[in-house]
Amino acid sequence: MKLSRTILLGTLGALALAGCGNKAELKLAPDQTPPPIPYGREVQPGADDLLKTPAQAAPARNVEPRRRSQDREDDPFDLPPED
Repeated sequence: MKLSRTILLGTLGALALAGCGNKAELKLAPDQTPPPIPYGREVQPGADDLLKTPAQAAPARNVEPRRRSQDREDDPFDLPPED
């Protein structure tokens, strides 16, 4: 009985601590310098700009999936195996 109460209180305490995180703007530490300005840009990108995923890393899907059965076109490369 005491063990289950201890586990329950420990779990609730951990959840309470995990839920009170602080969200603030990202800033450099006092001894750090910002990364160099990328080639071709005139201004230093901010933290939010650096955290955005580039389009090549997560491309948008541009092919609509088939919604119903459709006959496939004849495939000239779908040949039977040779003996």
